[in-house]
This record gives sequence, structure tokens and C-alpha cells, in this order.
Amino acid sequence: MNARLLPAIVAAFSAFAATAAPAGAQSTPPLFASYEVLPLTLEAPFNDLFEHARTTPTYAVTGTLKYAHGGRETTVDGVKVTVRGNTSRRETECAFPKLKVQVPAGADGGPLVRAGESLKLGTHCGEAADDKLTAKYGRLPNERSPLREAFVYRLLESVGVPTLKARPARVSYVYTDPRPGQTPAQDRPLVRNAFVLEDADAAVKRFGGARDIGEKEFGDAQAAFRSADTARLVFAEAMIGNYDWCLRMKPGDSFRCNARHPLWNIVAAETSNGKAVPIIYDFDVAGMVAGRHPWLKTHFNENFVSSRSPIEVAVLAQVQRARALFPRAQLDATRKEFIGKKSAAYQTLASGALDPEGKTIAKGYLDAFYRAIESDDAFYRPVVATAGSKLYANESRTVACAATSAIPAGTPVSEPLQTRDGLVQVVVLDALWQWTPPVKCAAARGPVWVEAETISRDFPPSRD
Repeated sequence: MNARLLPAIVAAFSAFAATAAPAGAQSTPPLFASYEVLPLTLEAPFNDLFEHARTTPTYAVTGTLKYAHGGRETTVDGVKVTVRGNTSRRETECAFPKLKVQVPAGADGGPLVRAGESLKLGTHCGEAADDKLTAKYGRLPNERSPLREAFVYRLLESVGVPTLKARPARVSYVYTDPRPGQTPAQDRPLVRNAFVLEDADAAVKRFGGARDIGEKEFGDAQAAFRSADTARLVFAEAMIGNYDWCLRMKPGDSFRCNARHPLWNIVAAETSNGKAVPIIYDFDVAGMVAGRHPWLKTHFNENFVSSRSPIEVAVLAQVQRARALFPRAQLDATRKEFIGKKSAAYQTLASGALDPEGKTIAKGYLDAFYRAIESDDAFYRPVVATAGSKLYANESRTVACAATSAIPAGTPVSEPLQTRDGLVQVVVLDALWQWTPPVKCAAARGPVWVEAETISRDFPPSRD
């Protein structure tokens, strides 16, 4: 590491520590003090629950939770079991959806579980073989997924990104209302990988927050968060290949789903220092968990990189979008922060409880991420830096996709394929989602022509 970078790195880490662990922050609860796989048994009428919860989100059943810890067997009767999640509760997504277990007030939860506590279970979702994903949202519906997602939470924590606590688990689901002839059989415990996830309210308190700012109340990141926290969030989502999140960056921002969801899969913990702490969560369709994004070919051109690696393209798109969101000083400080945590990230990968393919996938994303940010040459790659530039279908300057021909400033372009009369032929990476469905612009997926003078590496401008 260049000695000149050390003061900036120290300053970045100090700023993070002040934000991530403000006054009033609480310590880690015993349940999440270890990353060891936790054996659990949950007994409940799951058929009854799943049958009714598809149409009645608040439908609950009563069950029993059992676990062993430190030589002590704990049984908690009367737990309330509900289905949680948004799209995952659909039967076309998860035959065995995510669960929430509410411990009764006054119950003896043993050494790991507190009375009145809510435990979230990330389940195996389904019984699909190998790497087959769900058709609609691209989940991996088998028991590889929960251990991968638990690892992602641990990875984010290791690089200093505020997120929920997670612990891998091995759960024995006991149907108290078994039905004969089902696959898998219900007359014996269904034992599958899972993970236990911290409740959002508990995370808010752990980060020193008084409450969670709701989506309807939330304004925008510019007003609610510190710039360093927002930048850290954007880089973190890129590192794990996650696109299932939204954040309104500033007033009027409508990127992707911000018009509908200004705050999606992000908890905004309101603190006493005037700025909220963004806490990210829900990674079951992240590339590092699912392995790939089925929609990627319809959004990005894999020929943008010589490797034609979908992982590299998915990571680059979010990393490069950051250049349109933050000034250069903030970008460089965030890069240095993540570079300083690189060893911790790879150590977490080495010790993670992952299947072999999952470990390979996770390494692919980490490798792509650090290649994209470690050097100025890789990070400040050529982009269209001039607002109002046009996308041309040919060297005769025929406008491509007239309704959406304007190229957003900050759109990455490849090295020139050809040069003609002040034009260059390039492949664009639609990092700012100018030509993504439902917008139709087939030309943007292939080589296009742009004015050579509009392309620059100096974006955002270094003088700013």
C-alpha cells in the first residue's frame, strides 16, 4: 500500500467507526456471537401455515422451538410462526418460504433466545437441483442458498458495511400436520440448511438508532445519510452483485424503482447525530448467492469486457454508476476503505461455510470487484462525459433509438473498435439504465458510434 494513502484510509475508517457505532449502540446478542452452524428444531403445522399465508400475510400458527447450546437443551413452547418476505412468499418462487418465529413474552428462551424476541429464518426455499433458478426473480431454491446468503452478511460485516447479523443454521422442520405422499416426506423431520437473521428493530438499536425511518416517510439519501455511508452502500451492493435494492439518491431521482420505492431492502436507522445509518439486507437474489442474473443479457452487453464474464459486467455496472453519484474525493475515499479491508474479505471467504461452487462464485465477485476499484486506471475508465451526447447507429450519424438516443453523462464505453471522422465505434455499458426494459433500443446492445470528443476518463472532473 502506498504510504501516501494511509492517512486517507485511516480517516475513512475513523469516519465509518463514528457512524457505524454511534453513542447508544448495543452489543452483539449471544445468538449472533458465533458463526458456527446452529442446530434448531421447529415443530408447527406447516401445511396449514403455507396454505393460508399465501393469501393472508398475517396468518400465524403456533409451534415449538428447540435447540441445544452449552450442554443445555432448551424448548420454547407457544412460539408464533408466520411467513415473511415479499416475492418469496409466492408459491412459484418458494415452496418452503421464509419464516418468522415470535417467542412469547415471559418465555424462558434459554441462553440464546430472549423472551419476546422475533427470529427470522432464511429457509432453503425449495428442492431444486443444482443451479436451477426460479423463473420470475432468479432465486436459487435449494439449501445451498441460505448458507451462501449467511456468508454474504458475514462478508459485509467483515469489510465494515452496516448490515443485519446472520448465523448459519441446520433446521429440523417437524410437520405436526403431515400429509401422506408428499415429496419430500412429511412423516419425518425435514432437515435443511437455513440461517437465522437478526430482526431489523434489533439492528436499529445495535447501531444506536432510536427507530427505523419508514419508506413513506423517507426523503432521499442526500438528506438522510452521510455521503460516505451512501457511497459505502453502493460499493457494497456492487461487490456482492446485488441488484435487489433501491435508494432515492436526491430529490427527483427515479433510477430503477426509486419512484415507487425510495428505500428498498435498506433500513434507515435514525440516530441522535442528525443523520441516519443505512443498513442493507436481503440478498437471496444477489449474484453471490444465486450465482447469476437471468436478466443480465437483456440489460448489459457482455462484450463490454474482453473476458465476457457476466460477473465482471454485473460488478462493473454498479461500480461505474457510482461515478455519476459522488464527487471524486468521496469515490477515492470509499475505494481506499474497501481496499484496506481486502485481506479481511478474502479471509472471510476462506473460512466461510460454503459449497464448493458457492465459494468459486463468491471469489469471482470479489476478484471482479477489486479489479474494478484498486487502480485509478481500472476505475476511471472511459465514459461519455458530455451531457446531451447522442447514440448513433452508424458512422453516417444516423441516430439510434431516437426517443432515447441521449447518452447519460457517466455511461461507460469500451476502447474504440473503429474511428471515423470524429466518431468512435464502441460498446456501451448501460450502467445508468437508459436503455433497459421496458425501453426498447436494440442498438444499445451492440457496437454503436459516439462523438470521440465526448469521451473522457476525467469523470467526475478531478478539478472538482
